[in-house]
Amino acid sequence: MTETTPTAEQFWEDFYRDREQIWTGNPNPLLVREVSELTPGTALDLGCGEGADALWLAERGWQVTGVDISTTAMARGEQRAAQAGLTITWARHDLQDSFPAGTFDLVSAQFLHSPVERPDERSSILRRAASAVAPGGVLVIGGHHGWPSWVTDPPHGHASFPTIEQVLDQLALGPEWQVETAELVYSPSTSPDGVAGERADSVLRVRRGR
Repeated sequence: MTETTPTAEQFWEDFYRDREQIWTGNPNPLLVREVSELTPGTALDLGCGEGADALWLAERGWQVTGVDISTTAMARGEQRAAQAGLTITWARHDLQDSFPAGTFDLVSAQFLHSPVERPDERSSILRRAASAVAPGGVLVIGGHHGWPSWVTDPPHGHASFPTIEQVLDQLALGPEWQVETAELVYSPSTSPDGVAGERADSVLRVRRGR
């Protein structure tokens, strides 16, 4: 019997339903590093998951729209926001097929890796993310640069990990854009079996001219 590949929605719904909480609940350190000194305005959090980044931004005065393909994940974020007395707009989108309207002072795309992504899907989403940045606003992209050092046999067919140069090529930014950050950040990473190692992540922050 031939196995069918799940749709992106099916994959991520199953992923989040597997446990009551998947992520730590803490914001992504790369986002915190790149955004802490910015003046709050409107923010779009793409692939918001359970909402940790969206909540962190809202706590600091940003008007946040959190977007994800999984309603299960966003429901958890919405519950946390209500408990904290925070107002966040939540919107379900399969970003390859639909995208939030409007422009934003900050567009965040953190770790948009998917084992069920379609060809060129991530690059298409990132170009749409750039187009959603308001004049003077910033786009912050965080991503894994590869597998942790303790992974000796990477699984086949998993998401790709583009380099910073490849991401810039995918964005195809015009002359009105300025690259403010383009860096690899190394952090400790421990395997499920307790093997210590490290992982490299890339962070890119680009600003649109006014």
